[in-house]
Amino acid sequence: MAFKFRVLEPSGLQPFPDGVGRLLYNKRIALVAPMAPSPQPPSQGKSQWDLGRFWQTLDFFEAVPLWSWIQQMFFDAPPPPAPQVVNAVVFDFRQATAEMRQVWGALDDVVMGGVSQSSVQLRPDGLLFSGVVSTENSGGFASVRSRNFEPAIDLSAYSGIELTVRGDGQRYKFFMRDGNAWDSVAYAYSFDTTADDWVTVRIPFEHMQPVLRARIVERPPINTRRIHSLQFMHSKLEYDRALNPHNEAGPFQLLIQTVQVY
Repeated sequence: MAFKFRVLEPSGLQPFPDGVGRLLYNKRIALVAPMAPSPQPPSQGKSQWDLGRFWQTLDFFEAVPLWSWIQQMFFDAPPPPAPQVVNAVVFDFRQATAEMRQVWGALDDVVMGGVSQSSVQLRPDGLLFSGVVSTENSGGFASVRSRNFEPAIDLSAYSGIELTVRGDGQRYKFFMRDGNAWDSVAYAYSFDTTADDWVTVRIPFEHMQPVLRARIVERPPINTRRIHSLQFMHSKLEYDRALNPHNEAGPFQLLIQTVQVY
């Protein structure tokens, strides 16, 4: 595609992968990115993998330890503060803050060679997670994930998570992690949506399943005293490599209003 480059100053930097990487200039971090087209429905055959989007995803989520250390040491790039639970609310995306914009970013199957594309957008009615899932190149998932919370948040005083979402009739997954490693075990819960209707999803911590790359693994129950990250995913797979019965390749959208505890 034709590249039209723009440079965003740090105040305008958005944590949504859509470009070719970061440049360092005068001890500032600027994003140089192509004007990416809107996600298109998947085509037939093998598609070209986007190396630039792959590296930008790893950069945002600090998945390259040496590069993250360099940024923090020399370019004043500390991690965003962890959310504070106020009146049982962890995130109310209708009340966007500068810190919130630094926390959430798209994490798609580009990290394993796939070509699915998603974006996240803070709107007055919530966080819109949308895009196109493609099964080309053995891919098939798109997600929005928080960066690791520093420090981890303690949810041990509560019994579970409550989500308020408006979907498209497809099935999604919600993940929590009690470890800070990039590819660590996550605790998952699947939920169905009703097209264009708001639904409330209650997720008891005790019902969340430990998974690693869509496979259920043997682990103790989630340690709610140290929650490091949250994630929403739209995937062709359910668990243990079984197909998600309520998933279709192509466009999707999930509007997330709040993440609360109960």
